[in-house]
Amino acid sequence: MNDIERPSYLRQIEPFFETPVIKVLTGMRRVGKSSLLRLLMRHLAQRGISESQIIYINKESMEWDFIRGDTDLYRYITGRIDASSGKPYLFIDEVQEVSGWERVVNSLLADNRADITVTGSNAGLLSSELATLIAGRYIEFPVFPLSYREFLLFRGVHSGETVNDDPEEFRLFLRYGGLPGIHTLEPADATVFPYLNALYSTIVLKDVVSRNRIRDPGQLDRIVRFVFDNAGNITTAKRITDFLKNQKITAGVDKVLHYLACLEQAFLIRRVLRYDIKGLRHLELYEKYYVGDVGLRHGFLGYRDGDINGLLENIVYLELLHRGYRVSIGKLGDREIDFIAERQGKRMYIQVSVALTSGETVEREFSALERIPDNHPKMVLSLDEYQRVNRGGIRHENLREWLMREDDPPDPRYD
Repeated sequence: MNDIERPSYLRQIEPFFETPVIKVLTGMRRVGKSSLLRLLMRHLAQRGISESQIIYINKESMEWDFIRGDTDLYRYITGRIDASSGKPYLFIDEVQEVSGWERVVNSLLADNRADITVTGSNAGLLSSELATLIAGRYIEFPVFPLSYREFLLFRGVHSGETVNDDPEEFRLFLRYGGLPGIHTLEPADATVFPYLNALYSTIVLKDVVSRNRIRDPGQLDRIVRFVFDNAGNITTAKRITDFLKNQKITAGVDKVLHYLACLEQAFLIRRVLRYDIKGLRHLELYEKYYVGDVGLRHGFLGYRDGDINGLLENIVYLELLHRGYRVSIGKLGDREIDFIAERQGKRMYIQVSVALTSGETVEREFSALERIPDNHPKMVLSLDEYQRVNRGGIRHENLREWLMREDDPPDPRYD
């Protein structure tokens, strides 16, 4: 499969070429970071940058297996730099596989010897003691699974510049998720689920078990199963400990918390804090976890129609991250707000429902938003095709149509 353009990322990253910052692309393994590097290199070539000015290292390939540490890396890069060709563009894929990489890129940046872009599959890539060397000298670009709009582009469902959506395509998105590799396969359970299950195993082995020297992969596997099974539900380490205890497995709260942190570092799961709207503070207990990609969940657990509510929440959550929002779940007395999304000083509240098919459902979703004592935008998303509920100035939108937009339209209250 040829690399397909992902314009939203290219628009973010390209303006930072020829600037004194390291561009760091982070995200789950197989989420498309390598393809983005190739797209960036192709765009540079289209601008007239010669092949000799581009230095590319892919640490997932055996071709670069000889680069193990900072000395190897520095020797290879400086040996490739040709002063007569102009300042080179350096791209390192899966940079965390090189010990001490921070020293090298810091030195190259300090000496103005290269324009640097790297990728990594670990959220702790920039939080180590060594990473303080490049603090203030890098910009991080989180890379997420394909959005629904991108999924349709990869599927080739388009007419000219218009991307077309239909319920069957959304069913495939719900079922198989947003990892680009699935688009090399026939869209069927018999082909996609084994691929996703194998990919899940690879991520767990390389980015969780090996990296964190976990001695009991079986115990980790059960914790993943619990979190995947309860995605979008309030979860605590104590609840997971009790679940394991019922299976005759002993694991203390501290150990469970460590495993959860390791899974977060690999982007397999994402923790979302609760925000007390009345108390104006984040709470330290009863957070939620969402999966990094719904397709990985189904490859591991299988697809179940009864999980549709949590799946829709998960998809909306990932879309909000894709659009650059910081996301919390809301608490207002005994009511829960599915998402509080904040970006550049703006906030909105979102409820997600499969369908507003009864007065009871309408009351539950809308009344929670109506109780919020501020004037920030509020919205209910559902899969209703023809019905729109108009109540109290709260927007009700079709979830698929909302996903099809590249971003929310400007709110006139902020003009």
